[in-house]
Amino acid sequence: MSLSLPTPDDFPAFPFSPYPIQVELMRHLYTSIEGRKVTIIESPTGTGKTLSLLCASLTWLTDEKNRARKGKLAALGMADADDNDWVAGQTRERLRRDLEDQESEYEQRLAKARKKEAEMRKMARARTSKKPRMKEKSNPINDEENDDVFLPETEAAENDNISPAVKTLMEKLEKGSRQDLLDDEELTCTKIYYASRTHSQLTQIIPEMKRLKLFPVDNRSTCSSIALPRKRVAEESDDEVDTDTTISYSRTVSLGSRKQLCVNDELRSKKADLDEACRELLNEKGDKRCQFLSPIGDDYRMVEFRDQILASPKDIEDLATAGRIVNLCPYFGSRRAISQAELVTLPYNLLLQKSAREALGIDLKDQIVIIDEAHNLIPTLLALSTHKLSLSTLEISFKQVCIYNSKFRNRLSPVNMLHLKRLVAFLDALTKYTLSWKEDDVRQNQKVDMLSVSELLERLGNKVAGINLLEITGYLKTSKVARKIAAYSEKQDEKRMDSAKIKQTPKGAVPPLHAVEDLMRSLTATSEDGRISLSLVGNPGHEDVEIKYQLLNPAPPFLDVIEEARSIILAGGTMSPISDVMNQLFPNLPSERLTSFSCGHVIPPWNLLPMTISKGPRGGDLQYKAEKQADKAVIGELGQIILNLTNIVPGGMIVFFPSYRFLHTSKDAWKTSGVIEKFNAKKKVFFEPDEAKDVDEILQGFSFAVHNPVDNKKGALLFAVIGAKLSEGLNFTDDLARAVVIVGLPYANLASPELRERMKYVKRLEDKGQLKKAQGQKDAAAELYENMCMNAVNQSIGRAIRHRGDWASLILLDRRYASPNIRNKLPKWIGSEMKVAQTFGSAMKEMGVFFRNKKVQN
Repeated sequence: MSLSLPTPDDFPAFPFSPYPIQVELMRHLYTSIEGRKVTIIESPTGTGKTLSLLCASLTWLTDEKNRARKGKLAALGMADADDNDWVAGQTRERLRRDLEDQESEYEQRLAKARKKEAEMRKMARARTSKKPRMKEKSNPINDEENDDVFLPETEAAENDNISPAVKTLMEKLEKGSRQDLLDDEELTCTKIYYASRTHSQLTQIIPEMKRLKLFPVDNRSTCSSIALPRKRVAEESDDEVDTDTTISYSRTVSLGSRKQLCVNDELRSKKADLDEACRELLNEKGDKRCQFLSPIGDDYRMVEFRDQILASPKDIEDLATAGRIVNLCPYFGSRRAISQAELVTLPYNLLLQKSAREALGIDLKDQIVIIDEAHNLIPTLLALSTHKLSLSTLEISFKQVCIYNSKFRNRLSPVNMLHLKRLVAFLDALTKYTLSWKEDDVRQNQKVDMLSVSELLERLGNKVAGINLLEITGYLKTSKVARKIAAYSEKQDEKRMDSAKIKQTPKGAVPPLHAVEDLMRSLTATSEDGRISLSLVGNPGHEDVEIKYQLLNPAPPFLDVIEEARSIILAGGTMSPISDVMNQLFPNLPSERLTSFSCGHVIPPWNLLPMTISKGPRGGDLQYKAEKQADKAVIGELGQIILNLTNIVPGGMIVFFPSYRFLHTSKDAWKTSGVIEKFNAKKKVFFEPDEAKDVDEILQGFSFAVHNPVDNKKGALLFAVIGAKLSEGLNFTDDLARAVVIVGLPYANLASPELRERMKYVKRLEDKGQLKKAQGQKDAAAELYENMCMNAVNQSIGRAIRHRGDWASLILLDRRYASPNIRNKLPKWIGSEMKVAQTFGSAMKEMGVFFRNKKVQN
């Protein structure tokens, strides 16, 4: 039996007749998964990226399941049995039927869950159900025994008189006859983990998966997909549709945060950290426990809910609705479904953080990992590895731990007291050092100090040098003492507020010691890739000190994923420059395991006009470097350029600036000179808002102005900033963006200590020979600096072309875009078509022809 799956020539599951480029993408992805590769895929918006990724990966998953079935028969010596051997043939059929019976039994159970869910939905629509209310908690008795709840978990375990063996036996007796339903808890299968950055991006996955024409019902195998009759109840609508057609779905679960999935409205209404408030309820017993959780020791209802989750695909909203109908927590129910799911959708942080994967029971061994919108992966990895601790939080933590130790010192075991004394010593040393740093006269001129981890630990003194921080962080994790200390401090604050008749703040705040714990965990890392910065923050006279750990290298946190997963797919609309992703994330990965695929666009070349304008109307070079961005003459000429473009461009036009500062300076100058009034005579003018809450209002106004022009205006003009609120995740389709104009290059601020430290770091790696330098490349620091800039540019450029029939002009205003080095870092579908206008007049002529042709065609 061949153990290798051949790459298919076509993909019948694809719901439409695919474009050739889509077939190429799916074939590349299938081959990469089968070959256990890490691949980077660039697929512009409008090319059906999500649908292609799902189709190729789920097709491979089906083929893999069939291969697994044959493998089971082969292991029993039946796969290649002689067809003329009657006994062997009968045995092979019996084994095949046994496998099918196992699958059928499981699918019948899911069908039963699906039927029950449909009935409950119907009942929910027929009645107005009251939301369950949490029972009022009685005031705790302020006696010595009640304080036992504040003891560390390790202390509570030592004081427990019931042995683990007896507890296990009691749990089994409580489950009784329901154990049969729970026996399959360990059932697992090969999975696809599909991660994206935001909740809105994840919501697009389930609808796309439902469009696939998945596998025939008679082609089911171990861990098979779910075959559903086309008669569907209360999914897309309340109406039932009867047809003989059968559809098939892979078992799917959507993972989200408590904020998205919590159905306890009373808990959500409190102005407190929802995660911490939920954890508080988990530790309660009886009536005080959250009413949406099954009683301790009785998982029967939660397992039934798990089956309902897997019975039909649900996005986050569907999952929350299902939880409300059955009065069970969808946050924990979805986690119970992970082991038996075939497709798991989840946000970045749950996939990329090892602690989060361990908490969820996610094992990536030999699984498929798809990371969509992967242009955000490097900054996300760096952000997830960054931990901040303010001096004020540090002082609160120190005070709380000291009070806790004083209160419970006679009730804690020697081991607990030893760990807590070491924690106090660390907090004391760090507090004193941070205070002395703040009070240092040098601080008047130096707002930021950068240290290596070893330098910081050395400055904390001999007491800290003798402390094993790794042991302390392990203790904090197992004992959960940070939450115990915070809860005890909260209780003492309540007493003081009650006696003083002060209004109490809601419970559920994040324990201050957790921030300390995060920093301590970072300090224990053996990597030399981390740096500590101390900086003054806040208003003069009321300044606080921020201690921040940051990782200079995004590769180490991603290494576990690379080593465990069968195949990793990084996909995005614009991944260019791809070489930058390879260098930063996979510096030591063997070249034979790393591949890439840059997908051309499905639009015809005549629907796109990418152009670099190097010369202004006066014939001078256009170059918007930082030192020129306050020049009134430069700003005035830029206004004239944009005004000329508004005379030619129909519909919507978006102009991206490299920074807020440059945009605001230009806006003020144009107001004074009357240029904005001239803009408004041609197109209604909008500016990116300073507050995120105002974005929707601006976008609605812009859209209305484009589609409902008045006073002879030709649409609308929107000014935005590269890398800000309007540069990513928004679709300016069709008339909303007939031209996107990029002003200058958005290079990061070289005065940033963090950026300078990263640039020094990659330069050292290059000097040591640990970074490969391609021919013609700049040094590693300069490449990193330029790549960060071009990543931001590429995201802004991609806002315009959103589907095959769309068309637009992409205008790059700066002569530096004409250099080969910069052009090579644009997406291939743009860079290969880029025109470089030698004069401003020739640029306007070229654009005039482009838009006149489009007017004739439409």
